[in-house]
Amino acid sequence: MSNTLRLIGRRLIQLPLMILGITFLVFFVMSFSQVDPAITALGEGASIEDRERYREEHGLNEPLFVRYVIFLAGLVRLDFGTYTARQLPVGDAVASAFPVTLQLTFLGLFIAIIGATLLGVAAALYRDRWPDQVIRVLSVGSLSMPSFWLAVLLIQLFTLQLGLLPASGPLPPFTEDPAGWLARMTLPAISLAVPVIGQLSRVVRTAMVEELDRDYVRTAIGAGVPRPVVIARNVFRNALITPVTVLGLRVGYLIGGAVVIEIIFALPGMGTLILQGITNNEPNLVQGVTLTVALAFVVINIIVDLLYVLINPRIRSV
Repeated sequence: MSNTLRLIGRRLIQLPLMILGITFLVFFVMSFSQVDPAITALGEGASIEDRERYREEHGLNEPLFVRYVIFLAGLVRLDFGTYTARQLPVGDAVASAFPVTLQLTFLGLFIAIIGATLLGVAAALYRDRWPDQVIRVLSVGSLSMPSFWLAVLLIQLFTLQLGLLPASGPLPPFTEDPAGWLARMTLPAISLAVPVIGQLSRVVRTAMVEELDRDYVRTAIGAGVPRPVVIARNVFRNALITPVTVLGLRVGYLIGGAVVIEIIFALPGMGTLILQGITNNEPNLVQGVTLTVALAFVVINIIVDLLYVLINPRIRSV
């Protein structure tokens, strides 16, 4: 237990340091933007005096380090600044778009887990036979398939030709219209999940094969325990420890990929929001979206890492 607590404490100490590094990196990169925030906020018709007054009021004339401290103070208050000439809060836009990105990410993750588990277990049980070879080809093919290209193919097939699933339109809330929400999110989620299925299925297969070759499996089967029972109760549970680490890394991939997929399917998530910020020269909006996605990536990966430590007895005994 003491070893586990030390590992958890180490991760928790790393978390604020990583968050601080991300905030500095995002702020430093965005400081090179050639867009004048005063013009963005006040409009092209604002006078030079009004622009200078705006810069002075918002600390834009201060040195970079002072502006970074002001930026951090705003983040502590969950203040990402404003965008457009109407001075709309960036935080409100992020709060509205981020749940859509999370919904898409975790639906894609759910599909990836189910698909990778079924394919990986089947490949291990039929090791070196034709099902294993077919699944290997499918895994390599899905790994080499970009999500955005797959998204276009899915739209062509299921929307334009078959007319089964929508590729655009409003996204109804899940609590009000679960069927409509699922129909709208299915194609984007599959586009995200397929490359992850390719990688994760190979990891599941390898872990299952290693467990199937252990002595306790042969002993249990030799003692008369049915093979399906041994696989379901022992082999499968022990084999899932290793894929958890890979799964944590892929969650970050899914969040980043969701930003691109949302643009293709016109979902009102972080991808559409960052595209709006880039198109309209809104550095505060781009900065807020980038920072939120990066922080979500770090936090989710640390949570998965902690879960891996808690469920893996071999690490707890180190």
